[in-house]
Amino acid sequence: MAEQSYKYAVVGGGLAGAMAIAGIRDLDQEGSLLLVGSERYLPYDRPPLTKKLWFGKKRVEDIFIHPDEFYDRNQVTRYLETQVTAIDAGNKTITDSRGHTFHCDKLLLATGGVPRRLGIPGGDLQGVCYYRYLDDYRRTREQAQPGARAVVIGGGFIGSEISAALNLNQVQVSMVFPEPYLVPRVFPEGLGRALQQHYQERGVRILAEDVPAAFEKRGETFITHTRSGQELESEMLIVGVGINPALELAQDAGLATGNGIMVNEYLQTSHPDIYAAGDNALFPYLALGQQTRVEHWDNALNQGKYAGRNMAGAHERYDYLPYFFSDLFEFGYEAVGDVNAKLETVAQWQVENKKGVIYYLQDHRVRGAMMCDVWEQVEAARELIRSGVEVTPEELKSTIG
Repeated sequence: MAEQSYKYAVVGGGLAGAMAIAGIRDLDQEGSLLLVGSERYLPYDRPPLTKKLWFGKKRVEDIFIHPDEFYDRNQVTRYLETQVTAIDAGNKTITDSRGHTFHCDKLLLATGGVPRRLGIPGGDLQGVCYYRYLDDYRRTREQAQPGARAVVIGGGFIGSEISAALNLNQVQVSMVFPEPYLVPRVFPEGLGRALQQHYQERGVRILAEDVPAAFEKRGETFITHTRSGQELESEMLIVGVGINPALELAQDAGLATGNGIMVNEYLQTSHPDIYAAGDNALFPYLALGQQTRVEHWDNALNQGKYAGRNMAGAHERYDYLPYFFSDLFEFGYEAVGDVNAKLETVAQWQVENKKGVIYYLQDHRVRGAMMCDVWEQVEAARELIRSGVEVTPEELKSTIG
C-alpha cells in the first residue's frame, strides 16, 4: 500500500489522544489528522470503569469523550483495533499492524500504560482479569451477580475502587495486597487503617501483608494460593497492581526515556516533532520543580490538550497542576500536587478520617493536599502549593475548607 501523509498523527486512543485532537483543531481546522488506537472503541474515560458505571450514575454510552460526529466533523481519519509497530523518527513515518505506513509532520505518542502482570504460576491463565479497559468492565459486570465470589489482587487505587464497587453489588470480595493497609502510597496510616476497617465492616475480607504465590483453575473456579498459605476460591479473579508506561515504541525510535517518555515543558520528546502526553509522559512538573509521571484523568485531559495545541504551533508551557479523585464507599476525596505519604503529613479533620484536609509538606512548604469530603477547594490548594510559602501546622487550620 502506498505511503499516506498526514500533518498530524495521534497514536493512542485514550483521553490524552482525544484531547490532543481537540487541541489541534483549536488552532488548525484544516491540517490532515490521523488517530490510531489499539482498542475497538473510540476514546473513553476510564474513571467510570471502577466508579459511576457500577452505581448506575453513568451508562456505557456516556463515557465516550467525543461522539462519532466529532471525529467526522473534524476530518479525523481513524484506525481502531490497530497497533503502531514502528516509528522511524528520522523519516517521520509510522508503520501499523495492518501494514500501513504513514508520513506525519507532527506525531503524538499518547499510548498510556499497560497493566502490570504477575509473573507467578497461573498468572496468565485465561479469565484472570488485569483490570483496565472497557471490555474488562463489561466482562466483570456480567460476572458480578449477587453472591458471586471475587478475589482482588492489589490495595491501591484500582484494587480499592473495584473492591468497593463489587461489594456494593453484593459480590463477596477478598483483597490480597502486600502493604499493611489500603493505598499506603497516598493515605497516611491513620486514614488507611480507618478505611480498611470500614471495608471489613462492609464484609470485604482483607489479607494485608500477603501476596499471591500461584493461581490455578478447577472447572470454573479460580484458586488463589497466597504466600502465607491461604487458599481462596472465587469465580472472579481481578488484578490491579498498577501499570507500566508504554515505552517500547519510543525506545525503538531512539527517543529519550526514563520512567516514561521524557518530554520538555512543551511536551516535546527528544525529537522536536514528536510529542508525548498522558500516562506515559515523564514531564517537568513546574509547580513542584521535579520530573514526574502522573497516571490520572485530569493530567491526561489537560496534557493532551496542551500537546495538541503545541503540535499546531501554540508553544505553551505545560504548567498545570492536575488533580485526581476517588470514591471508596461513602468516602470521597479530591487531591492535587504531590500526595506522597512519605512526606510530612498534617491532617486538619472536621470529622476524624472522614471529613477534612490532609496537607503534604516538605521543608515546611505545602507540596500536596487531599480534600476529604471537602469540595470545590482544588483551586485554593493549587494556589497554596504554587505560593511555596513556609507554613506551620497551626497556620494551615484556616487555609482550605
